[in-house]
Amino acid sequence: MVTVPSFSPLSFRGYGRTPTSPGVPPVPTARAIVDCAVYVDGKRLPGRFSHEEALAEVRGKGTGYVWVGLHDPDRTQMADIATAFGLHHLAVENAVKTHQRPKLERYDDLLLLVLRTVSYVEHDMDSVSEIVETGEIVVFTGADFVVAVRHGEHSGLAEVRRALEEDPAQLSLGPGAVLHAIADRVVDSYIEVAQSVENDIDAMEEEVFTPHSQVTVESIYQLKREVVELRRAVNPLAAPLQLLSHKPDLPVSKEVRRYLRDVAERHTTVAERINDFDEALSALISAALAKIGVQQNTDMRKISAWVAIAAVPTMIAGIYGMNFDHMWELHQVWGYPAVWLLIVTICTGLLVTFRRNKWL
Repeated sequence: MVTVPSFSPLSFRGYGRTPTSPGVPPVPTARAIVDCAVYVDGKRLPGRFSHEEALAEVRGKGTGYVWVGLHDPDRTQMADIATAFGLHHLAVENAVKTHQRPKLERYDDLLLLVLRTVSYVEHDMDSVSEIVETGEIVVFTGADFVVAVRHGEHSGLAEVRRALEEDPAQLSLGPGAVLHAIADRVVDSYIEVAQSVENDIDAMEEEVFTPHSQVTVESIYQLKREVVELRRAVNPLAAPLQLLSHKPDLPVSKEVRRYLRDVAERHTTVAERINDFDEALSALISAALAKIGVQQNTDMRKISAWVAIAAVPTMIAGIYGMNFDHMWELHQVWGYPAVWLLIVTICTGLLVTFRRNKWL
């Protein structure tokens, strides 16, 4: 966790401007805002607010807080939000930069939590395709506001907001309750994706150890790569959750810390499951490669047996093709069928011997 001095709006002037062509106006910040609401005593105030109006409403009343949700804002839009809420420019850089590791940073009374989101992609088991899709949520919490910035299409927070609005007692705990609800939803998605991946591993394991099945090692390697991606998204969140649930000097209430401890415990459980997936897939790859080696040895043995059988008529035909005058049965009427009888007898004997020894 990093602690950074408070932000002065003057230091943000001109920060993060998205390069635009001359004469092209920037996209309004409202385009990036999914929802903006004011909550007082656990209840949502009626009406629609812009982020400036919502903040003015809260600070004018001296109670309640604002919850603003954004989806894929650009730098100019995020700069507008930062100016309104007094966010540090380093924190805003984290909000517009994607593919970050989960982390927790503190800027005086402002907390910044970065979470990686995951989603399971339905796929054909025999194909090599994306299995785990990742996204990102950046949450800013202050004394009277929550700003949640979402990157990706699968990490919507509408259900989280709806569930909290149906539980005024939880919502009245302040911005920390929103932070907990978002972290809780993200960890729940980890559990759901881990269960789906585990089902894939079980299916692959059954295929590898089924007799005479054709093993596709590429699909196992693909799933292992996706498990690595899942582990990179999930495991680094352990440290931020431990800090939030056990560090009393953070601006999080004692009641919210209790809820966060439960989230941290469930996160530890799912992280351990994902580590087990990696070990299981490594063992599965070794078993699949061993099975492929056995299959190749069996194929080579069959090919060698058929070559041995085919060598008999080839050898005899080669001898009689040398056109010598004095050769066995050369001038006998029954010589030709006798040679064929000899070829068939030897080949049949080899075929019976190879099958008895399970070479064919």
